[in-house]
Amino acid sequence: MEFSVPLKGNKKLKTVIDKIQNHGRLNGLWTIANVNAVDRLAINDHGPVHSKIVANSALRMFRLIEKSGVKSNLEIDHNLTKEDAEIVIILAAAFHDLGHAIHRVHHEEFGIGLADSLVTDLLDDIYNGHTMGIMEGEVLHACYAHGTELETLTLEAGVVKVADALDMEQGRARIPFKEGELTIHSVSATAIEQVSVRRGSKKPVKIVIEMSNSAGIFQLDNLFKPKLEHSGIRKHIEVTVEVGEEDAEKKIIEDYQF
Repeated sequence: MEFSVPLKGNKKLKTVIDKIQNHGRLNGLWTIANVNAVDRLAINDHGPVHSKIVANSALRMFRLIEKSGVKSNLEIDHNLTKEDAEIVIILAAAFHDLGHAIHRVHHEEFGIGLADSLVTDLLDDIYNGHTMGIMEGEVLHACYAHGTELETLTLEAGVVKVADALDMEQGRARIPFKEGELTIHSVSATAIEQVSVRRGSKKPVKIVIEMSNSAGIFQLDNLFKPKLEHSGIRKHIEVTVEVGEEDAEKKIIEDYQF
């Protein structure tokens, strides 16, 4: 699968993306992560498609926040650049669910062990020494901190965490559900029609979530909202949820914002 994001002139990022696409070990770990998730646990995918969706959403949020004048933690804490921060975001998005290759339970912790050597392998043409150590630590923090209850400590980790929760269009939601079982998890997941990341009018980022059914609120309250609240970037994001009017089912709500 093509792993691609808008480069916006970031030559370092292009080098990393090219290496990701041709990296046999990473692609093998994505494969087994998906086998465990989809084939063995019968839950939604946690492989390359999810990683690409997260990477693109996270990068878009980051660029919108940066454009408003907010600097990345790599710039503030390490005197590195916005371009370096984008590499941290993309690698964290690519690696954050690799722990599923071992097991879903504690996958955040397992993923750190798998991602560690991948960071240096993918970045050895760009960084070395002290800077390589900084990049490694920041990528691994952003990977680990995507867990719902974990506090993120950087802007880079925050956008990855929120982007992970945003991959919920057309039943792709991150709350696992057994295929074919009619539960609040499955009903709420299929109610999410479209998710878009836009420039906000009140805050740098506006997330618009379109639902075909009010049941989708369960998905937002039980996964998206907790991740947003623990992301460290809540103050930069406005959220609007729109409920469609296509079917005859009685609508429970007209509009929902937080």
